[in-house]
Amino acid sequence: MTQARAPLGILHGAPLALATVGVSLATFMQVLDSTIANVSVPTIAGFMGISATQGTWIITSFSVATAIAMPLTGRLAERIGQLRLFVAATVLFTVASLMCGLAPNMPTLVIARVIQGAVAGPLMPLSQALMLTIYPPHKRGHALALWATIAVVAPVVGPILGGYISDNASWPWIFFINVPVGIVAVTLIVGPLRHMESAIHRPPIDWMGLVLLVIWVGALQIMLDLGSDENWFDSPLIIALAVVVVVGLAYFLVWELGDEHPIVDLSLFRNRNFAVAAGAASLVYGAYLGGNVLLPLLLQTQLGYTATWAGLVLAPVGLAPIIGARFVGRHVHRFDPRLLITLSFAISAAVMWLRSGFTTGHPAWQFLQPQLLLGFSVLLMFTPLTIIMLSTLVPQRAASALGVSSFMRMSCAGLGTSMFTSLWQSREAVHHTRLVETLTVWDPQHTAAFTAAAGQGAGSQQGAAILDNLVSQQSFMLAADEIFRVTAVMLILLSLLLWLARPPFHALTAPVAAD
Repeated sequence: MTQARAPLGILHGAPLALATVGVSLATFMQVLDSTIANVSVPTIAGFMGISATQGTWIITSFSVATAIAMPLTGRLAERIGQLRLFVAATVLFTVASLMCGLAPNMPTLVIARVIQGAVAGPLMPLSQALMLTIYPPHKRGHALALWATIAVVAPVVGPILGGYISDNASWPWIFFINVPVGIVAVTLIVGPLRHMESAIHRPPIDWMGLVLLVIWVGALQIMLDLGSDENWFDSPLIIALAVVVVVGLAYFLVWELGDEHPIVDLSLFRNRNFAVAAGAASLVYGAYLGGNVLLPLLLQTQLGYTATWAGLVLAPVGLAPIIGARFVGRHVHRFDPRLLITLSFAISAAVMWLRSGFTTGHPAWQFLQPQLLLGFSVLLMFTPLTIIMLSTLVPQRAASALGVSSFMRMSCAGLGTSMFTSLWQSREAVHHTRLVETLTVWDPQHTAAFTAAAGQGAGSQQGAAILDNLVSQQSFMLAADEIFRVTAVMLILLSLLLWLARPPFHALTAPVAAD
């Protein structure tokens, strides 16, 4: 059944500018909150009187709820309307942020984070869909470039801001800062768009599909979050979660493919361009985020950087998107998007290769250089990927397509983070063993290290401890270099996948689209 509504459509002038700022603020708030609490977990855990390991549920509860909600975006938007869903999610996110800041204990905080994550899920895909709807066809490339800038800058700002607030104020303010932002965002969105809405359909709700989705996605996210701490498949808990994921996913796929009104539209994957672009975006985002988690870990745990300074090393990645978004948006339609994405992946591969040459003696400014280059990769990546993804889909399926692709991206980001950190630890053990085997009393470097330690008044045991610490630093650095090198090769191979997409790629610059 379809209800007649004033069509949600193109804006111009001041209304377009106000709506853009409102959507951007809501998106920035949601993406920022996915990372801002990460560096504040020890502070919050200490305040709540729990261990740091228990404190990680602040992160897990948010990520699980967000992952489950993302693929539901399309169906929810059909039943409620894109604008209503976006505004409702922004309001509820703001209220949940206030609840997080006021939480008196850990259970209350986790419940508030679950609510916050659940309503955060639709915000990112809907923000893209709204930007594509309200912008004229010839400016949609610019709209997507602007969105990509927000999506990249916010995760970089999050750890810096979270660390600063934890160090200089009280932890609730990492959540309280969302309240004024949310109020302003809703005000700016509702003003120019209050008389508009997308078409509303109310098909039957696929309750069984929803339950199966909650089961396997929840188990997957918990497995990814706890895997490294539980030593992966040496843990009965991780094995049990893996079984739940495999069985739950199998049942989910069979059910959804046979249901007349599935909760997640898996028929999207029959569209070659969507499948290729969504798959490539997910894999490269996993590599991107995994590398951006590994680098600050290396800086903080082995090279003595504070959380704030490690965040500042990552920050230059946002410069190129901020400066060049308008230029790319204006000219992206002149190039084959596959060519732009290939160039983007090549730049990312070059960045990973440069990182593979890092040593413990590198000054901070040399860690910054690859981050500046990585910004150009991001600048050329997201807009062309979205163009290919939506190029052969009818506009009515955009919200569903973006929701499913966002879920895939987030899942690969979690998988990439877990894989990078686990491989880093396991390869460190290998390199540590190899380096120790080379240390003998006849080794001049070994003798020099002991002599230096003795010169500082250290005994033989203290000297051995100092030497072991140096070996660990070198082992972790070698392990990181190895991972970055393999990732560089993987990105080059991944760029070939994009050429399976077929032209024409005109969906963002013309109203014509086919399914």
